[in-house]
Amino acid sequence: MGRPGWTLWVVVVLIGDSLAGPYRPDAEPGPLETNNIEELEVPPELDGAMSDAELVPHHYPAQRAAKVAVHYLNTRHASPYSCIELNRVHKASLEDLGQAGKKYRLQISLKECVSNTDLGQCLAEVLFPGEQEQRAPQVQCSCEGLKKLNTRAEEDALFQRLNTSNSPLSGCNIPDSYGNIAPEMKPMWHLGAAAASFVMLKESNESTLYNMAQVANFTQLETENDQLRFKYHILLHDMISQEILHWKLLVAWSPAGGVSVPQADWEPKCHHCELPSAKSTPEATKPSSAS
Repeated sequence: MGRPGWTLWVVVVLIGDSLAGPYRPDAEPGPLETNNIEELEVPPELDGAMSDAELVPHHYPAQRAAKVAVHYLNTRHASPYSCIELNRVHKASLEDLGQAGKKYRLQISLKECVSNTDLGQCLAEVLFPGEQEQRAPQVQCSCEGLKKLNTRAEEDALFQRLNTSNSPLSGCNIPDSYGNIAPEMKPMWHLGAAAASFVMLKESNESTLYNMAQVANFTQLETENDQLRFKYHILLHDMISQEILHWKLLVAWSPAGGVSVPQADWEPKCHHCELPSAKSTPEATKPSSAS
């Protein structure tokens, strides 16, 4: 008798639009954070797409660019009573400009996280400079909903109270290990988050995804030039590397002048490490406009 026949079966498994397996959702702490972001582990040769490519809105490249746009808006509009967060990315595309960098075009929706106010949809462009250029991403945004922000009365009351107090305000571990923030500390958390946006905007590139994790501590300093001044120690979380980065900031704020960060210094993990000049960013922390 001849050998029994063999049948070869070929099974093809379709994995949707993912080229690299399941998503890894990361929970992001704090009022400035977005809803969970789904990150794809895309191979280097595929991450980045070709010129004028449409991007999947909830994947990492689109979310990364949208977060940078939110950091930009917070440097200009956030205050102790107002912060902007990403609600959703509706559309995203990428244009490869060669040595000039990569430009992301986004249609996003935002909300104000203190009052939970819907700010509607915005159009944004985020240009990450080419590898040869050491500078922050360039951002342009058009958001009609920002006109809804009006917290001047609350800001005036806080400024008057802190400016006339005989006891400088201070605090630490905001939020605490259980995620709680005392009501009287919430404005100082939001002010810290607004200041952190200056750092996160400047430090962002196509390999990062920053959120503020905690205000380790803050101390009120003497008022100067009609601006309240604070020393902040903040912790930033890079969701890509999973690093917690320590920054010490000098923060100035008034209702009329908005938030500014005259000095920002990165604190290395080891005390004997030399502080890189690129990690000291006073030149990128121009005053924001008032909310």
